[in-house]
Amino acid sequence: MKFTKKQTKTLNDIIISRRDIRGNNFLSKKIKKKHINTILDAGLHAPSVGFSQPWKFVVIEDEKIKNSVYENFKKAYDKSKKHFKGKELYNTLKLEGIKETPINIAVFYKKPTKKILGQTSSKKMGEYSVVCAIQNMWLMARALNIGIGWVSIINHKKVQKTLNISDKYKLVGYLCVGYPKEFLDTPELETLKWEKKKKMKKVVSWK
Repeated sequence: MKFTKKQTKTLNDIIISRRDIRGNNFLSKKIKKKHINTILDAGLHAPSVGFSQPWKFVVIEDEKIKNSVYENFKKAYDKSKKHFKGKELYNTLKLEGIKETPINIAVFYKKPTKKILGQTSSKKMGEYSVVCAIQNMWLMARALNIGIGWVSIINHKKVQKTLNISDKYKLVGYLCVGYPKEFLDTPELETLKWEKKKKMKKVVSWK
């Protein structure tokens, strides 16, 4: 299959327009199940080393579970503040949308029980495959005008316990999924000058 210039531009627009959505920018609007399945299917089509497909997706609607995960986040967030004492901005950032979004999705890596093609030298390749699945989901969600926020300030093991998931799995990403009020033209942390956007010439070298 060959793609047209228009399709290439559309994909580029989706990539450039992807945003990490914060909890203060989500609507309470429900997401149709067919759209949730489309996002999950995008994850299933991610590349995986050795065609291992080492992922597991848990879709969370239960408010009690969300509240438990939120308390987990809050404790981790409070602890994290000591690392940014010189940046008062950190205390004003809304870094999750756990309770605001209609669904959360926990994405797990299934630990191998046998040798996996392509993973005999680099054990982390399986987990990287799961990250590729999350990226696929993020881009598909953006194409559907649905937002995703990745909650990274969280105790992964406690989330796993809350969800009653076997230790045969490892949590890689906890995602808040919902319709946003808007998709910002520029990433929020760039606008707030938390960091500067890196130019291609600074991060690419040719040998």
